[in-house]
Amino acid sequence: MVSLGGIARKLFGSANDRRLRGYTPRIDAINAIEEKTKALSDEQLAAQTAEFRKLLAEGKTLDDILIPAFAVVREASRRVLGMRPFDVQLMGGMILHDGAIAEMKTGEGKTLVATLPVYLNALAGKGVHVVTVNDYLARRDATTMGRLYGFLGLTTGVIVHGLDDEERRAAYACDITYATNNELGFDYLRDNMKYERAQMVQRGHNYAIVDEVDSILVDEARTPLIISGPLDDRSDLYNTIDAFIPQLTPEDYEIDEKQRSANFSEVGTEKLENLLRQAGLLKGEALYDVENVAIVHHINNALKAHKLFTRDKDYIVRNGEIVIIDEFTGRMMPGRRYSEGQHQALEAKEKVQIQPENQTLSSITFQNYFRMYSKLAGMTGTASTEAEEFGNIYKLEVVEVPTNLPIARIDEDDEVYRTFEEKFKAIIEEIKAAHERGQPVLVGTTSIEKSELLANLLRQSGFDKFQVLNARYHEQEAYIVSQAGVPGAVTIATNMAGRGTDIQLGGNVEMRLERELEGIEDEAERRAKEAAIREEVKSLKEKALAAGGLYVIATERHESRRIDNQLRGRSGRQGDPGRSKFYLSLQDDLMRIFGSDRMDGMLQKLGLKEGEAIVHPWINKALERAQKKVEARNFDIRKNLLKYDDVTNDQRKVIFEQRIEMMDSEDVSEIVEDMRNEVIEVIVAKHIPERAYAEQWNAAGLREDAGRLLNLDLPIEDWVKEEGIGEDDIRERITQAADQAAADRRERFGADIMNYVERSVLLQTLDHLWREHIVNLDHLRSVIGFRGYAQRDPLQEYKAEAFELFQALLANLREAVTAQMMRVELVQNPQPPEPPPVFEAHHLDATTGMDEVSGLDGENFLAAPQDRRPEDPSTWGKIGRNEPCPCGSGKKYKHCHGAFEQV
Repeated sequence: MVSLGGIARKLFGSANDRRLRGYTPRIDAINAIEEKTKALSDEQLAAQTAEFRKLLAEGKTLDDILIPAFAVVREASRRVLGMRPFDVQLMGGMILHDGAIAEMKTGEGKTLVATLPVYLNALAGKGVHVVTVNDYLARRDATTMGRLYGFLGLTTGVIVHGLDDEERRAAYACDITYATNNELGFDYLRDNMKYERAQMVQRGHNYAIVDEVDSILVDEARTPLIISGPLDDRSDLYNTIDAFIPQLTPEDYEIDEKQRSANFSEVGTEKLENLLRQAGLLKGEALYDVENVAIVHHINNALKAHKLFTRDKDYIVRNGEIVIIDEFTGRMMPGRRYSEGQHQALEAKEKVQIQPENQTLSSITFQNYFRMYSKLAGMTGTASTEAEEFGNIYKLEVVEVPTNLPIARIDEDDEVYRTFEEKFKAIIEEIKAAHERGQPVLVGTTSIEKSELLANLLRQSGFDKFQVLNARYHEQEAYIVSQAGVPGAVTIATNMAGRGTDIQLGGNVEMRLERELEGIEDEAERRAKEAAIREEVKSLKEKALAAGGLYVIATERHESRRIDNQLRGRSGRQGDPGRSKFYLSLQDDLMRIFGSDRMDGMLQKLGLKEGEAIVHPWINKALERAQKKVEARNFDIRKNLLKYDDVTNDQRKVIFEQRIEMMDSEDVSEIVEDMRNEVIEVIVAKHIPERAYAEQWNAAGLREDAGRLLNLDLPIEDWVKEEGIGEDDIRERITQAADQAAADRRERFGADIMNYVERSVLLQTLDHLWREHIVNLDHLRSVIGFRGYAQRDPLQEYKAEAFELFQALLANLREAVTAQMMRVELVQNPQPPEPPPVFEAHHLDATTGMDEVSGLDGENFLAAPQDRRPEDPSTWGKIGRNEPCPCGSGKKYKHCHGAFEQV
């Protein structure tokens, strides 16, 4: 039976079809001037950039010049890169220019598509950011596409880890800047911790195109960016508490895998109270007394570390360090840490050196960072399953772009086995069969652990002709993935590994040329070698096509359909044949969590024998429903996170705008004076209430506050005894005395010095109070959910209390600045200032309630103490903050060279 919606779509086409039809006239217009554009010389083509800029200066809009600009980029791309964008790529470029998401299948040339709107929008001179998922892709795309932009007279910069502020500023000043999402967010946060406008590196948020938009704006959006500084070392406490957990039995705690939560039962709480009492750690009578909040937090972390985190699945231990494994990519993330004590709990569990915790100094979510752009666009192969989220949160529409050639890939129904063993046995047989017929195979796994397990099983079965991609290095990863289309090649990888690199049948000729021609100087030899490689790849491609194209075998379903679709999409690029199949078992995480016990019993009753699989479209439908449930839950978590973060974000905007205003002001004395006057208003109103009799005035209290906040010793008790004196007169006298003291200080030190001092005091005090405010908001958010038990809306309560905290912050700021400025004295020969704390960049996982921390330290290797040379810091490797400094000073590292590290 056909639905009414289906009938309407047949008659009028879908909304997506109608939108795509709207681009046809402009594509026809670009094609119409192609020959005319081809006739231009290189110089004339490059000169079009200046012509377009002139038109914009005369009042034309970007839309007015879109057709000739796209025509110029298409022709320049043909000449410089040897690639002419197809009509569907022009369409993708227009979607990106309109500030929407272009969903384009793998192999459709998204990197080239971006050059069209990037060039057009860069003509306005406000900067365009192209956002990638890792440093390797940012560098690769900036280098390749930078040739095209350079030909047309535009500058290209790239932001990757390891650049200093000067290099970053230069890259942001370019017409086009390639960068990773993390680097952009962290630069924004660092900019808002600077004390001079000239030190800031970013120059605004005009237009951004986000590559792999689903990965960055959905997966990564669960993890707010945080800049933090270290707190005191508490290793002994972690080790003491960790020793308690192995003493517990299963009835002492409850584990919820779905919610990733672990809690103590009543029996467990009683047992812990006794253990803590013996260790001298329990304050008061009961564990949940208010003074034990910190201990409860540490105990919960220790329980999670032992019962929810699995070694070699959630993290690995390498060189005496806990290295997190990304739940989506299966990729190791050296340098990234969970915060709020969770990483320390894991270090205690694994008996490795415990690093100190960190305190949040500044933070922002990706949702709020990317919503700052005047125009935002994105591209990916898989966005339609998250279309609702993109629309709700980012106001981004997802537009599906048709492929240049029809998709010829065959997507087979899933095969479901009862056990892991049966499933892997079937996978191994399938891999061997595909290898024998010369068909290239990509095996997708959900984690490094599963990749290694399958690799070991293959070796045990006598098959060792495969590559395992553990996603350790992006460059190496890209090369292995690029050659996964060679006939008979077997590549085992995590689902997301090598994202951004095409798998071309026969192998990627460009990457082979780059690698195999390196070091050959003789031109004739180079040409001969290049011709041989091209011929070999052509021959290999024919063999791979004859064998059926790339075969994608997935070892289980991911909780997100989108990630399954990404894996499938690696096969069948540009109309190539291909095949994909998912192998599942009832013991897989997704099946187990969503109740496979009943199904297992039913299959046994039906007589399903060992090694047999069930294959039916109904199974696919049931799994899709389970995945939709997980996706909906994750979306709700992100949406809820955003509602709370929006409250913080509104306050963050006010604070950051105030900072910039203060940095831009030549003279902030007016701000300081206004603050002083408001402080006087408040203390007078506090001690001389409105319409109160003179005998009710608290003259002693007012005199005390004037001394504390204004550094003035005034005879207020004598004033109040004067006949006919009113509160206005007293306020006026205090104001006059304060203004006179400030004027004397300004005259004594000079206006220039006082301007500098006032700005420094304002900014430093604001930063200090803002950091405290962030901590207060975090604490408030962690307990506000309990208001629901009193039938009150936690979000509304949070908004009201956050507003009160913000008002208190502003009042504290006025008081602190006034008190400091009324006491400031200049010292002629000051001691050298304390070195700044070491800042780290963090990534907080809101779904699990733990914080993933991205510590952007460049060297993560651990060097043996005897291999460290005191005079050569490059030999030191990663050093614990409480270790002796390798320079030989005798101080702890954190008090010596570690104090000067800049992250």
